[in-house]
Amino acid sequence: MTDNLIPSSTDTPAQTGPTPIEGEDDISLLDLALVLAENLRLLILVPLAAGVVALGIAYLTTPIFTATTRILPPQQQQGASALLAGQFGALAGLAGAAGIKNPADQYVALLKSGPVLDAMIERFKLKQLWDVKFTVDARQRLDSLTKVTASARDGIISIEVDDPDPKRAAEIANAYVEELRNLLKTLAVTEAAQRRLFFEGQLKQAKDNLTKSEIALRGSGISEANLKTVPQSALEALARIRAQITAQEIRLASMRTSMTDLNPAFKVALQELAALRAELSKAEQSNSSKAGGDGADYIAKFRDFKYYETLFDLMAKQYEVARLDEAREGAVIQVLDPAQPPERKSKPAKARSAVLTTLVTFFIMLVVVFIRQALRNMANQPKFAEKFGRLRRLLLLRGA
Repeated sequence: MTDNLIPSSTDTPAQTGPTPIEGEDDISLLDLALVLAENLRLLILVPLAAGVVALGIAYLTTPIFTATTRILPPQQQQGASALLAGQFGALAGLAGAAGIKNPADQYVALLKSGPVLDAMIERFKLKQLWDVKFTVDARQRLDSLTKVTASARDGIISIEVDDPDPKRAAEIANAYVEELRNLLKTLAVTEAAQRRLFFEGQLKQAKDNLTKSEIALRGSGISEANLKTVPQSALEALARIRAQITAQEIRLASMRTSMTDLNPAFKVALQELAALRAELSKAEQSNSSKAGGDGADYIAKFRDFKYYETLFDLMAKQYEVARLDEAREGAVIQVLDPAQPPERKSKPAKARSAVLTTLVTFFIMLVVVFIRQALRNMANQPKFAEKFGRLRRLLLLRGA
């Protein structure tokens, strides 16, 4: 009978740990709900008050208008040097890889450059308008009020300018285009523009040399007897050959920037230069034996004058050709959509500011409520209460 009263080990399961509490997740959710209910007034009133304050500030803030102009930058064309480089196969691919992926990015950088910003500051008297002392401060403020972007799909550049005055915002946006055009006149952006700039320098140098030789020739005295030993036509022919040699050397220097020595066009130009030098050598030997006496000095100066005169004519022709190529490739800024004074303000957005401020404040207060409740729960536990008390005493002592 007693054996039946002793429970068997197989009848009662062994208790190996604490009994789990049923509905623990429900209790946690209930605790959260209680915390929210206790602080419901705080979570509603504070965000609403913050939204009302933001709405009031938006009404008091000076409205900002945004004017936008859209331009189409010049399209880069493949020049003659790039076509000739295609004969070298893989080298042409390397040359193309070194180029700018999106040419519009270059003009965006130019619009944000110092010369353009400084010209805008001087044009609209922005330092006086914004009451700033230094140009760098006015430049930073203008840059912050201007947004220049380029579309990767079609390359169109948009210039957006913010200003309290809608008319001034449109004027500044349109003035960016004018100042960009003025800057491009001083820069060699395209290949044709680089050649134009190169020959422009050569033309100026040839003009200076021509003026000096003309002054020297007039100072030597002009006499028909000085030209009897060597005919004037022979001197002009000699000067013309020398000028052609100089022009050919300048042309070769220009070709070296985009071609190699193995290029067929470059080889032909070298052969032409060698032929001109041989012709010059024969002409100099023929004329040197005829010139002498008192007219030798005048003849030398006259020959130099005709040389620089012919060289000036050749450089002028090369310069005009480069200008025509530049105009054909063209760094022409086309305005697709000029800026107009905006009728509606862009900033501040009153309703959006109030809604965003309310939502952000609500989430901040929610975090604050949960953190405060967590600290309270920890303070109710003996071991954490002791640590909190010790921390409070240390802080009070350090504060004292």
